Amino acid sequence: MKFGGTSVKDAEAFSRVAGIVSNQKDDIPIVVTSAMAKVTDALLDAFEIAKNGNSGDAFSSLEEHFERHKAVAEELFDKPRQTAFLAELDLAKEELSGLLLRVERRSLPLQMLKDAIVSYGEQLASRLLAEVCKAKGLNARQVDSRRVIVTDDEYGSAKPIWDETEKFIQLELNTLLEANEIPIMGGFIASNRSGETTTLGRGGSDYSAALVGAALRAKEIQIWTDVTGVLTCDPRICSDARTIDVLSYDEAAELAYFGAKVLHPKTIQPAVDYEIPVRVCNSHQPAERGTMVLAESEIAPNRIKSIAHKTGITILRISSARMLGSYGFMSALFQVFDRFRTVIDVISTSEVSVALTLDNTDSLDKVVKELERLGDIEIEHENAVICVVGEGLRASSGLASKIFSTIEDINISLISHGASSVNLTFVVKEEKVGEVIKRLHESFF
Repeated sequence: MKFGGTSVKDAEAFSRVAGIVSNQKDDIPIVVTSAMAKVTDALLDAFEIAKNGNSGDAFSSLEEHFERHKAVAEELFDKPRQTAFLAELDLAKEELSGLLLRVERRSLPLQMLKDAIVSYGEQLASRLLAEVCKAKGLNARQVDSRRVIVTDDEYGSAKPIWDETEKFIQLELNTLLEANEIPIMGGFIASNRSGETTTLGRGGSDYSAALVGAALRAKEIQIWTDVTGVLTCDPRICSDARTIDVLSYDEAAELAYFGAKVLHPKTIQPAVDYEIPVRVCNSHQPAERGTMVLAESEIAPNRIKSIAHKTGITILRISSARMLGSYGFMSALFQVFDRFRTVIDVISTSEVSVALTLDNTDSLDKVVKELERLGDIEIEHENAVICVVGEGLRASSGLASKIFSTIEDINISLISHGASSVNLTFVVKEEKVGEVIKRLHESFF
């Protein structure tokens, strides 16, 4: 059971989570928690302030978040438990203060320090949740995720070393499960082989839960969030968006990648490998079934399950007569993106040009400079990718026609269809994204 930051944002939320865990205690759940809402961002901001030479201000900026943890303890714990947690909080403050000073002085690699600092959100939240569960009479125990999830040295976005991770998870957690103890872990955090703290990248708490679930061959991986499952589209755009009962792994992966914030793309993989169902639930409405993600799902009557979108997209067009009838051009093109570690979302090609989309433009200038050796470059900012997802889309005659006739008066910059059997993707100007999604949602749902 993985709980997101909004599910543990204050004393009432922690209490609610303990209740949800208690309702499933007969199944002996393993609990993975994110940091309290807003804490990860605050720790990242503090790191930046310290990096700019002011570790004192950086530490002060965290005070309100220390107070939030303290408030939960004061509201939900008896005096002895309160005293024990506050002593731990004081120790964490001391360690954070020292780490921020090291950032200011640059006495260790900054990426290493950044992961160490940002890990405190999950460390404190898991400690707090373990104590809340104990106070509610549950046989719970905090487990430091850094003891069981082993990664490479890629700070900020580390990749788990599966064989070692699987072995350590089984060794550490099976012992607790056999003793009917409920393990409570911080998501997102891990350690490398040297024991240094690493993180799995933003949204990595879902990934932590999937790794643990896969290692223990869990009956189900539950992702608890603040919406009831995966919806037919973003409810902020269409208030009548509704919960999808069942998705396939392929559908969920496409939705996650193209902006449906409920699932992190990497979450799906460990579950897929061991065919473990993933359920997306709402911690505010625990009785609702939510969305079940399975190896296969039924084809929807209208073929479409959901419409996802991602804004802030840049289109790059590379045109070159040298492409005509030559080989090696695409290889040279991809090598440029590989060199600057820039991810391509959508790609479309013709005989003499390639159009592709990027959502991370940090290295855009360097990428463009290199690409100019290959051909003429056009750049177009402020676009949005819209991704229509459903099993059997590629094999459905007339569906693309219905989609595009619904928005026939809106200019489409790029289309990708056929690469995946479950996804039709196209690009429009950012300002049109709301209108496009409303029209499609009304037409298909």
